[in-house]
Amino acid sequence: MKRLVIALIMAAMAVGLCSCGDKQAADKPAGEKTIHIAFVTNNVSDFWKIAQAGVQKAEKELGVTCDFKMPTAGTAAEQKVILEDLVTRGVKGIAISPVSPDSQTGVLNKAAESVNLICMDSDAPKSNRLCYVGTSNFDAGKTAGEQIVRAIPNGGKIMMYVGMRDAQNAQDRYKGILDVLEKDPKYIILGLMTDDTNHTKARANVEDTLVKHSDVACLVGLWSYNGPAIVNAVRATNKTGKVKIVCFDEQDDTLKGVKDGAIFATVVQKPFEFGYQSVKVLTALAKGDKSMVPESKMIDTGVRVIDVSNIDEFWAELKEQTGK
Repeated sequence: MKRLVIALIMAAMAVGLCSCGDKQAADKPAGEKTIHIAFVTNNVSDFWKIAQAGVQKAEKELGVTCDFKMPTAGTAAEQKVILEDLVTRGVKGIAISPVSPDSQTGVLNKAAESVNLICMDSDAPKSNRLCYVGTSNFDAGKTAGEQIVRAIPNGGKIMMYVGMRDAQNAQDRYKGILDVLEKDPKYIILGLMTDDTNHTKARANVEDTLVKHSDVACLVGLWSYNGPAIVNAVRATNKTGKVKIVCFDEQDDTLKGVKDGAIFATVVQKPFEFGYQSVKVLTALAKGDKSMVPESKMIDTGVRVIDVSNIDEFWAELKEQTGK
């Protein structure tokens, strides 16, 4: 009798397992392959780790695979090699932040012949990309300009820093800031210094400014790692608080700088949404669904100003998003 009961239980379990297997098979038709896409950044930065968290969330929700590529040198040549490799491997779609969109148009168009190509973070509007996911960088620049006015209401000299001048996001942010500041002659723009995504050079540029322009009033970082580079250089010269800092994005050292008062404000994008929305769009396109691409060809993820008044709230939200 005991053996009969055990046999019946095992039979019931076998039926249950078969049913479960049948359900999984029903959920995913036999022979259907997992959609394989890719996400290509413009450099290596903590900023992109937040985007990666968004990519991973979308991967789990949609059951797709997304290769996350961060070019170590941050050059157009390196991105070209990555794109060619991804196309050869047969991915169905690629989201990329072009380092130098004007010079990369041919490379981007070549990739777009084989895969669904979209831009994120920095756009390449002259290319055949299907849409752009990210910030309206001109508007973000205007927001930064408004923070500069708040930081130094009496005006003064301002120096700006960025990795590469050719990147569309760099150009648009710079133009947005100028749109705000050039209306008032008391704001003097000293220039825009580039560092070729070299973090050591980024700090050296700031140190050079502090030596040559001891009366500089505000330093502005346009890319994510520029904020920490500015903070470290200013602290080393004991000018914390004397020289105002306005920057972009939410690297840990940037947020620490906001928290302790070294940074007046940072204009944060939503890199988590860059990753999350890009995967959603590419997945839909891989299935032949173009409804997620708006008529404007732009999915604007917006920006937010973080200063001492809301730093704690924002940091808590960020930790929840990334699981850190």
